[in-house]
Order: sequence, then C-alpha cells, then structure tokens
Amino acid sequence: MGFMLDKTLPYFNVIMRRRAGIPIVLHRLPPGFVITGFVPGEEVMWARIETSVGEFVMDGDALTYFQMTYLPYCDELPRRCVFVRGPDGGAVGTITSWWNTTDPRRDPSLYWLAIHPSSQGLGLGKALVSECLQRLVGLEGDRDIFLHTQTWSHRAIAIYLKAGFEFVRQGSFGGYPNDFLQAMPVLKTVLPSLGP
Repeated sequence: MGFMLDKTLPYFNVIMRRRAGIPIVLHRLPPGFVITGFVPGEEVMWARIETSVGEFVMDGDALTYFQMTYLPYCDELPRRCVFVRGPDGGAVGTITSWWNTTDPRRDPSLYWLAIHPSSQGLGLGKALVSECLQRLVGLEGDRDIFLHTQTWSHRAIAIYLKAGFEFVRQGSFGGYPNDFLQAMPVLKTVLPSLGP
C-alpha cells in the first residue's frame, strides 16, 4: 500500500505495529492541499487512486473491493476514510483508519495509504499517516496500531518506520500471514536504514 508498487522485488507479507503511548509526529501538508473525510460516492475516487499505484489492475476491481469491504460500514467511513486534495480540489491521496478483529481483540489498523503518482514526493504520505494515527487514537483509544503491507511497498514502509511502526517478528493480527524472515533480506536491499 502506498506508492507505486515495486514488483521487481519478491513478494512477502510484512506486519508492523506501532506501540501505544508513542507521541504522534505531525506533518503539515504543502500549501494548497487539504484533508477531507469520505462523502458517499467518493469510492470512485478511492478506486482510481488505488489503481494508479498498482494495488488493483482496474478501477472496477478496486471499486468492487471497496463496496464489499467498507460500504457496509457507511456510517464509519466519513471519519475513517480520508482524502488529500490538491489545489484544484481533486483527490490525489487516501488512507483509511480501520480495525481488524484478532479474537477476541479489536485491533486499530492503518489501511490503504496511496498517493497518485502525479503527486508523490510532496510529503503527502507522511501527512496522511499522521492524520490516520490521530484518528485511530481518537476513535479506538491510545492502543497498539497494526498494519499489513508487503515488500513491494518498501517506499511506504520507510514512512511507517519514521512514524514509529516496528516490524512484528512473530505473530500477526486479523489473520494476515507474516513473512518476516523472508521479507527482511529483501527489504534490506532497498531500505539502507535497516542495515546490511
């Protein structure tokens, strides 16, 4: 999830956790950009953005996913799914402050960070992650926050690490697989901060 997926790398699942109590570093948007909450009908924009970064092959696939996964919770979406809009008012990025059930726990979870390729490199991803974290603490309390990603999303992983997330070596949440041992050698080739 995040920026253009780097499908030149082997794919492995990555689980990350941000421990409760860590202060949230706030990142401002560049001038002219604003964050807005989901309004019904904007699932089409969400689908376009997620497809633009390679998360889905076609907008229709992304739209179907959103409709099946999130629209049943339409009352939750305005405060959990947000967009960053550019100076022309168009949506260029999105993130979702959601949850997963890990019996019997309900885990706050960061989902679907994506910035349209035309707007990458402006700091929008950092701003969306800090917005998401603030929303999750407000909605779910100051608790551990989880996310599932993959080696293909190493550019987003760099942002998550700076936001206080750590790799989960063993275990997971919400039933996601965790390929930590296979993923780390791959990530070390593209994230110098992880060391040799």
